[in-house]
Amino acid sequence: MPRHPFFSITAHWLISAAMQALRHVVCWVGKALVLWQCALGMQAQAADHEAMAPVVRLGALSVVDEADALRRWQPLAQYLQTALGLPVALQVHDLAALEHAVAQGTLDFVVTNPGQYVLLEARYGATRIATLSAAQGNPAHVVGSAVVVRAQGDFAQALPTALEQLRGLRLAAVAQDAFGGYQLAAAAWLRQGVDLQNGAMPHLFTGYPMQRVAQAVLSGQADVGIVRTCLLEQWERDGVVPLGALYVVPAAASAQEGAAPDAVPETAPGMHVCRSSTPLYPGWAFAALPAAAPERSRQVLLALLNQPAQPVARAAAMDAELEVPGVWSVPADYHAVHDVLRQLQVPPYAFLRDTSMPALLRRHWGWVAAVLGVLLVGAAYLLHVEVLVKRRTAQLTHSLQERERLARQNAQHQEALGHLSRLSILGELSAMLAHELNHPLATISNYAAGLRRRVAQGQLTPQALEQALEDIAQESERAARVIGSVRALARKRVPERRPVAPLVLAQQALDLLRGGQHTEIQLHSACGAEHWRVQGDAQQLLQVLLNLLQNARDVHRQCGCEGQAIELEIATEDGQLALAVRDHGPPLSPEALAQLFTPFHTTKPDGLGLGLSISRGIAEAHGGALRACTVAAQDGGGMRMVLLLPLADADPASAMTPVLTTLAYERRYLTALHSCGG
Repeated sequence: MPRHPFFSITAHWLISAAMQALRHVVCWVGKALVLWQCALGMQAQAADHEAMAPVVRLGALSVVDEADALRRWQPLAQYLQTALGLPVALQVHDLAALEHAVAQGTLDFVVTNPGQYVLLEARYGATRIATLSAAQGNPAHVVGSAVVVRAQGDFAQALPTALEQLRGLRLAAVAQDAFGGYQLAAAAWLRQGVDLQNGAMPHLFTGYPMQRVAQAVLSGQADVGIVRTCLLEQWERDGVVPLGALYVVPAAASAQEGAAPDAVPETAPGMHVCRSSTPLYPGWAFAALPAAAPERSRQVLLALLNQPAQPVARAAAMDAELEVPGVWSVPADYHAVHDVLRQLQVPPYAFLRDTSMPALLRRHWGWVAAVLGVLLVGAAYLLHVEVLVKRRTAQLTHSLQERERLARQNAQHQEALGHLSRLSILGELSAMLAHELNHPLATISNYAAGLRRRVAQGQLTPQALEQALEDIAQESERAARVIGSVRALARKRVPERRPVAPLVLAQQALDLLRGGQHTEIQLHSACGAEHWRVQGDAQQLLQVLLNLLQNARDVHRQCGCEGQAIELEIATEDGQLALAVRDHGPPLSPEALAQLFTPFHTTKPDGLGLGLSISRGIAEAHGGALRACTVAAQDGGGMRMVLLLPLADADPASAMTPVLTTLAYERRYLTALHSCGG
């Protein structure tokens, strides 16, 4: 059946209205969800903001127990929280736990004793911003140690007055790193010559709380105890220790390291004065750690300086009259604390103990022993070498002295042998000497006879007399020169080095040997030989040349070849002057030639065998040489002796003046005979 149009329109309208209402509902639900999400976000942001609010993390050192530390430092934390407007989280630790917390970076500020502050400053960069001191006292004179003994014990009759009197007794302390509970007393003992760390006193470390130290002394477990200054007075007030049961050994009379030896001065009526056995040092340090911002450190410092006086030590009975008020002041000078730790060689100065000489020796004794052994061996070796050097030096010195003595003796012997050689030559030249002197003597005799004849005949004129007298004088000078030349050759004297002309030397040798026989010796000189010079002693060189020429004459006499002339040659060989003497005798055998210059070896029946040996020594002393060689048969045979000498610069003015040659004498002799009519 077909549907009516009215119903169709109505259904369409109803559906449209329902859809529009549904859209409105969805829109309102979406808005509500958005508002709810915004509210949740605002709450989360508020929670995050509250969670991100800064918290000041403060660590405090506990020296007695945790309850005492909280009672002591909780008021300070509450005050800072109020002054800064920030939450302050207080953490109480002992020495080891507090350093561990600083190392982990979980703290911003710390309140600790001076000894641990110095350690935290050196290891972790802590910076003190305030020092706790008495209300009216010096902040540098607050903390000390009290060394206690039983008042009714071993010291009942004579209680000790100095720490050094306790040497060798049993010692009780809370811990080795406790500043007021051990280190200050150990430093005071060390200044009096008692080294606790090297076993001067047996130790008993009780640990915290510090009341255990007093209990150990009272119970007899230890004879001596170390507690912080003012704790004994607090324990006596609290009844922990009977009043007067423990006696505090007084401090030394003089202050040490800039600290005060006396106790904390009384600053108000009724205030209790604490007894101390050591000088007093700066009090508790409030230090900022690297995690704290600089601005936060400044805010904390201002808050501490504005804090009213607070109790430093309080009795358990909360007796207000016994409270000691304290205030935070500017940082005190902690050099005295550094000095104590440096003396004890404990952290942060423990490296001093490790680098001390005894510690190094203990740690490296093996290497030290090895090095010492090497040094000892080296020293012994050096000593041995020094002894050997001195002994060898003495031997060398003795050898040099002996060598010099032998050299002088050899020179003397050489000179004596040379003198003997010259005398031997003079003996052989006696005939020549008689011949040379015969000419001037005969001339003088002829002149005298001629003068007598002319006087007898009356023919002596003044001119003839003057001429005859002049010739007689010249002949006398001639005889004197011959005798002087022979005497110069014969006498002993010190050799003199001067320029010598070889040609003049050869002519003088010929004058002494020829004896008027001009054909016996022939002189051959190279071109320019008159300008040559050698540096030497003329008489020694003349002796060598005469020896060579005389040997040649002896050879000619022995072999019967006196009719042949001996050749004397002046030339150069290898840049040296060569004076060569050649004879025509039989050649020597190789064996005889090898022994030619050997001393005392001779081929003459009456020879000494020293002439050639001495001549060779003279040649070598002048920087030259003397050589012998045979002449080939096709060249005429015989022997050739060569004297080699270094050439020197020509100096004609200083050359040796020759003896007048035989030709000049003959010329004067013939002139004199003619003038005398002979």
